[in-house]
Amino acid sequence: MWSLKKEKGVPIYISIIELILSYIKNGELLPGERLPSERKLAEFFQVNRSTVVHALDELVSLGWIVRKQGSGTIVNEGKWGITTTPRTNWRQYLQQNAFAKVDPFIEQIEMLLKQSNEHVLDLYTGELPLDLIPSFAFPPLTWKHFLEEEQQDDLGYLPLRQSISRETEKEYGFSLPPESLLITSGAQQALFLILQVLLQSGDSVAIEDPSFLYALPIFQAAGIRLYGVKMDEEGICLDSLEKMIRQHRVKMVMVNPSFQNPTGKTMSMKRRKALVKLCQNYQVPILEDDVFGKLNFISSDQIQPLKKLDPENVLYIGSLSKILGSTTKIGWLSAPTSVNQQLAEARKMMDFSLSIFPQVLANLALTDEAFSAKTTYLKKKVEERGQAVFDVVSKIDGWEVEMPKGGFYLWAKWKRGRLRQKDWAIFLQEGLLIAPSFIFSENQDSIRINFSRVDEDKLSIFEKKMKKITKKITFDSHAL
Repeated sequence: MWSLKKEKGVPIYISIIELILSYIKNGELLPGERLPSERKLAEFFQVNRSTVVHALDELVSLGWIVRKQGSGTIVNEGKWGITTTPRTNWRQYLQQNAFAKVDPFIEQIEMLLKQSNEHVLDLYTGELPLDLIPSFAFPPLTWKHFLEEEQQDDLGYLPLRQSISRETEKEYGFSLPPESLLITSGAQQALFLILQVLLQSGDSVAIEDPSFLYALPIFQAAGIRLYGVKMDEEGICLDSLEKMIRQHRVKMVMVNPSFQNPTGKTMSMKRRKALVKLCQNYQVPILEDDVFGKLNFISSDQIQPLKKLDPENVLYIGSLSKILGSTTKIGWLSAPTSVNQQLAEARKMMDFSLSIFPQVLANLALTDEAFSAKTTYLKKKVEERGQAVFDVVSKIDGWEVEMPKGGFYLWAKWKRGRLRQKDWAIFLQEGLLIAPSFIFSENQDSIRINFSRVDEDKLSIFEKKMKKITKKITFDSHAL
C-alpha cells in the first residue's frame, strides 16, 4: 500500500501528500483510522523522516488528518478544517468534487421521495408543505409589464428593497436602508458571493456545531476551513469560540441565532450581546443567517437580530423562501454599501443575473394588505403542528426534545448514545424520512424533524412510525 511514485520536478513531500489524500478519498484509509508512525512511513518511502513530517504537517493544516496524543496520527473523522490540496492536479480536482459527493443515506432518501410512495412520511424536506404556504391574489400582469420595469439596478429591484426595509422596521424596530440591501436568488447565493468575494481559499470560518452550514458543499469547493463550536442552552459557547478564533485565526463567524437549523435553538439576548462584543474585540465579522426570523412563536423583542446590535460588523441574510416556498428563491444580504457594491459587481462578472419576475411577485406579496394577517395565521398553524409533534416525541422513552420558539424544526436526541448505520436504516425501512445529525456534525445521536409537514391526519401515522422505530432501535441495542 505504501508505495510512493516519485515524479520528476515534484517535491517528494507533495507526492506523499497526494498519495495519502488518494488513500483517504478512495476509502483505503477510513475516518478515524491510524496512519503508520513517521519512522515507518520514512522506511516505506525511503526518505528522510523530516520529509514525512513536512508532508504530515501540511495534511494537518489542511484538515485531512489530526494528531491525537496517545493515538498517533489519524484520518479526520469529520469535515472540520478540511480545505483543498496545495497543488493543481486535475484528476484530483475531479476526485474531490465537493458537489458530486452525496451521502448514501441521503441518496436513499431522495430516491424514496421520487417514488411518491404513500408509505413514506417526508419530514426531511426543508420547506413548508403546500397547504401552509400563504396564497396571494396578484393583479393581472402582462409580459410588457415586466419588460417595462426599470427600477432594477445591480443591487436588485428597488421597490422590493424598500418593502424589505419597511418590514424590518415594522418587525424589529431598526432600519435596513434600501441602499444597504442586495437582493439575491435565495440565501445560499448570498452566502456563495460572500465566500467568493470576502474570503479566500484556506481561510478559517467558525460555525455552530451542529449546523446546516456543515452540510453545504460550497465551503469545501471554495477551500474554506470550517471549525465547529459547541452550543449550550443559550447558543454558541463563547469561551470555545474565543479559543477557536485565537487558535485558527478565524476570519468570520457564521451563526443562525434564531430557531437554529437544525437544533431549533434560540440564542439568548445576553449571549447575542456578548457574541457581538467578542467579535468586535477581535475585529472578526459576523454573518447572521435569519431566514427563519419571520416564523417566530415569541415576541420579536426577544429575538433582536445581531445586525441591530452591531450594524457595521454584522452581515445579515434574510429570505422569503421559508414563507413563500423555495421556488420563490428570494433572499437578501444587508452589508455596508461598499461591500454590497463589490458583491453585486462580482455577481455581474459571474453572469449570475437576477430575474425580475420573482422580485416583482415577492414585492406584491410583501405589499399585499393581507400579508401580515396571513403570516400571523401561518405562524399559528406551524406552532400548533410543532407542539403536537413535540408532545408525541417527548412521551416516547429514549428521546430528548425541546420545543423550539420558532421555525419548523424539532431536534430529537437519542439518550442512549450513538445511532449506528443499521439504526438509521430502520428509519428508511419504516418510511419515516428525517434528517440525520451526521449531515450537520460529526455526531450521530440526533434527528431533525420538519414538524410543519405533520398535519392532523399524519400525526397518528408519525406516532406509530416513531414508536415502532424506537422499539426496534432499543431491541437491537439490547441484543448487542
